Amino acid sequence: MTKAGTARPGDPEQGTLAKAAAENFPVAPFFLPRAWRDDLMAVYGFARLVDDIGDGDLAPGGTDARLLGVSPEEAEDRLVLLDAFEADLRRVFDGTPRHPLLRRLQPTVRRRSLTPGPFLGLIAANRQDQLVTRYETYDDLLAYCELSANPVGRLVLGVTGTSTPERERRSDAVCTALQIVEHLQDVAEDLGRDRIYLPAADMKRFHVQEADLAAPTAGASVRALVAYEAERARELLKEGDPLVGSVHGRLRLLLAGFVAGGRAAVHAIAAADYDVLPGPPKPGKLRLLREAGVTLRGER
Repeated sequence: MTKAGTARPGDPEQGTLAKAAAENFPVAPFFLPRAWRDDLMAVYGFARLVDDIGDGDLAPGGTDARLLGVSPEEAEDRLVLLDAFEADLRRVFDGTPRHPLLRRLQPTVRRRSLTPGPFLGLIAANRQDQLVTRYETYDDLLAYCELSANPVGRLVLGVTGTSTPERERRSDAVCTALQIVEHLQDVAEDLGRDRIYLPAADMKRFHVQEADLAAPTAGASVRALVAYEAERARELLKEGDPLVGSVHGRLRLLLAGFVAGGRAAVHAIAAADYDVLPGPPKPGKLRLLREAGVTLRGER
């Protein structure tokens, strides 16, 4: 037997799920009902694997590619892998998927009556990452977040049986905010992948060149730009805040955690004087708890 959270060599399912512990917020916290936790972990496994394919972060050895029916010659082509992954996703809804993470997802999809749309959105976002590395306007970035972030919130609502058009709208605002915050934390890492998620129009407005983002620390112009984008994220979190008050019980705790995590991250960025280039500013646990309390009390 292996230790909890430790993947066996060549076990792509456990290797992917083990990454849940390193996420910015609990994927399936202990206080949720067991059935919700199991289904949220199944959804997480899908989302983590598609991101690993898009980022080129699959475990060495090519096991995932083989499971998806991709030859060793094509395994380095991320678009080919994403196409194969989409084909296997469609088998979740009509057939028998090949990959163990998608076989794990199939009972969740059936039990919760989930539709293909959000899953296809996450695949489309990773496909877009292979083709688009710069975003001209904020609206362009929001359109990307519609694919890369918003489906996750909709899946959470779907798993918990609480979807309504209004909740989905509020959830979209929260998820987009969390994606923008993550982009701000990861400016240097993204640049290393030749990706920039700061809108080019905003960079021009604040007189920021791409070379400025490669510096070890941020100059005044970069800090001003990051502060501007952080304020946008803060406003989106405010727009999404009523989502928390619209639900009850343990789901309210979960959603408050998402909103609080975003607010705490924005605070950490501000506390670093908006210098995100040395590394991602991360909030401490006390700040997270404080923000969670404020969110639950509806004080903003």
